[in-house]
Amino acid sequence: MNDFNNNLLPRQPFSRFLVIFNTTNIQISFMKTILSFLFIACSFFTNAQSIHSFKVKSIDGGQIDFSKYKGKKILVVNTASQCGYTPQYASLQKVYSQYKDKLVIVGFPCNQFGGQEPGTNAEIVEFCEKNYGVNFPLADKVDVKGSTQSPIYQWLTQKTKNGVLDATIGWNFNKFLLDENGKMLAYFPSNVKPDSDAVLTYLK
Repeated sequence: MNDFNNNLLPRQPFSRFLVIFNTTNIQISFMKTILSFLFIACSFFTNAQSIHSFKVKSIDGGQIDFSKYKGKKILVVNTASQCGYTPQYASLQKVYSQYKDKLVIVGFPCNQFGGQEPGTNAEIVEFCEKNYGVNFPLADKVDVKGSTQSPIYQWLTQKTKNGVLDATIGWNFNKFLLDENGKMLAYFPSNVKPDSDAVLTYLK
C-alpha cells in the first residue's frame, strides 16, 4: 500500500503541471484568435466609416479626391436640372459660399428619377452656372440606386459599409452629411432644404 502511494506521489504534481500547461496554452491560443479578429474588425470598421478613401470622376473629366476634404464637413447631393427640387441649387450655393471654410458640397447629377437630368456634362455645367451660379464641385453623372449604383453611393446608403445608417434614395436632392473625418453624420430626404435648421445646426 505504501509502495503504491509512493509511486503515485511523484506523478501528481507533474500531472497537474501538464493540465495547467495545456490549459494555459489553450487560453493563449484563444486570446490570440480573439485579438486577431478584433484587429481585423477594427480595421474594417475604421475604413468603413470614412468617405475619404473615394475618388470619383468630376463633371469636367478630372477627379474629385475626397481625401483632400479632410478637416471639412462634406455634403453629398444627387442633383437634377429638371426637377421640382432643382431650385435647391440656389440654397446649396448659398450654404457653400457661407460655410466653405468648413464645408464642401459635392453634387452628383443623376438621371434615374423621371429622366430629369438628360443633359450632357457640358449642358449640366452650363445650366448650373447660368441659373444658380454654382461653383461647388460636381461629379460625373452617376446612378445612385439599383444594380448599377456607383460604389460611393453603395457606401453612403448601406450601414454595413458606412457604419452608421441605411438610406433609400427615392428622388433627386437627397443629402448625406459627413464630418471632418469622413464619418457619416446624417441623411436628409429631398424635401429638407440645404439651408434649413436641420442641416445648418451641424455647421454652426
